[in-house]
Amino acid sequence: MSIWEMLAVFAAGMSAGAINTIVGSGTLITFPVLLATGLAPVTATVSNALGLIPGSISGAIGYRKELEGQRSRVLKLTVGALIGGLTGATLLLALPSTAFETIVPVLVALALVLVILQPRISKAVQDRRARTGTPAHPDGGPLLYVGLTLASVYGGYFTAAQGIIYLSLMGMLVDDTMQRLNAVKNVLAAVVNSIAALFFLFVADFDWTAVVLIAVGSAIGGQIGAKVGRRLSPALLRGLIVTVGTVAIVQLLLR
Repeated sequence: MSIWEMLAVFAAGMSAGAINTIVGSGTLITFPVLLATGLAPVTATVSNALGLIPGSISGAIGYRKELEGQRSRVLKLTVGALIGGLTGATLLLALPSTAFETIVPVLVALALVLVILQPRISKAVQDRRARTGTPAHPDGGPLLYVGLTLASVYGGYFTAAQGIIYLSLMGMLVDDTMQRLNAVKNVLAAVVNSIAALFFLFVADFDWTAVVLIAVGSAIGGQIGAKVGRRLSPALLRGLIVTVGTVAIVQLLLR
């Protein structure tokens, strides 16, 4: 890489670390930049996955206050994230890229619809529980576990917008604040990125210059994203999710 390409990758990593912590979809920043430097798509994908791990961990640390009291929930969902992330990483090397490219925009669009409707859906679920006397499941129940595991399969494959899918599912099925759910999202993203990258270490080629640049940049960006994201109101956070998700869909369709 030239010095200018290195600076571009570092800046992309920092931006991705920040946006991943707040919403998700940071890969849609780093991935095109890596391709522009001449990396092959699979090499860019695996280098990006490894490089974004410090950013995910940094973001999770930045949201540590919101993680208080969620140990049991995080541990349960982490199991599904590990299984899904490893499965997605395996599929990346086993399937043609066109296999997921068709369905990805549809998944992101569905997630955005759920984010928009989440307040109404949550209210309807709460009203139904009040009428039937059914207590709320603190971890979202089997439906959330299965949904997040499947979302983690996609995350292990490409990672772009997995955070939006996580937030839409948790927002619909868990009675908690968006900020606390966002903290869980950051932990799950870190788990998926880590297990996928660990798998790639043994079976795929990395560009280590890109990995280091993205790693340092995303770690810095994760702290910036946590400081900004924790100050956003639920409505503003939801609006940002929809905006970023819409841009993600457009970019994915134009690829």
